[in-house]
This record gives sequence, structure tokens and C-alpha cells, in this order.
Amino acid sequence: QVHLVESGGGTVQPGGSLRLSCAASGFTLSNSAMGWYRQIPGQERVLVAGISRVGGVSIYGDSVKGRFTISRDNTGNMVYLQMNSLKPEDTTVYYCGAGGQSIASLRNSNGIDYWGKGTLVTVSS
Repeated sequence: QVHLVESGGGTVQPGGSLRLSCAASGFTLSNSAMGWYRQIPGQERVLVAGISRVGGVSIYGDSVKGRFTISRDNTGNMVYLQMNSLKPEDTTVYYCGAGGQSIASLRNSNGIDYWGKGTLVTVSS
């Protein structure tokens, strides 16, 4: 059974940092492009950052470029999102998603095969 479990969310002041983790089990992580998404209530779930199967290629949403970094450890079955220079508008629930073999599968949330339950990030003074 596939499981994606996010952790690392919390409350941080503007300008602060958080590192999100996604623990994967029940499938071979190296077979899947992986992404971090966020969803504001009433809106669609959108891609924040994505990474190719072996980590050689990464993509980012325009609003987080230069501030967030995605990485993965296929041996340890983990995916990470380092978030720096956090802003109040980054406040929402963040989800880990497992896509197909191609990083292109991450661009639309409909292309995600498996989802975690999410972790809440709150940026507030």
C-alpha cells in the first residue's frame, strides 16, 4: 500500500525558513517524478516544486523561484522542500505528490498518482 507522509510544517515569522519532508513507502520512489503542491481553500492545488526521478531536473512555480529548493533521496525514500524567505502569502497546506515517470506529469495535479495528507505552513508575525 502506497503512503506519502508529509512533516515539517509549522508556524514561522516572515523571512524565516522551514524544511518539509515527505516519507514515501509502498512503491519504488525512483520510478516517479515527485512534486510539492499547495492549495488555498476554494482554489485548485498548484505545483510549487517538482523534481525528476533521479533528481537531475527541477521545476518551480514563479512565486517561489529563488526561495524554495526541492531535493530527494531515493535510497532513503524521502523528498524534501527547503523553504527560505517565507512570506505570509506562502501560508497554506502543502502536499507531496507522486507523478509518472516524466517530470511533465507534475504540471497538472490530475497527473498525480498518489497524494499525502498534507502539512500546514503558517507564516505570520
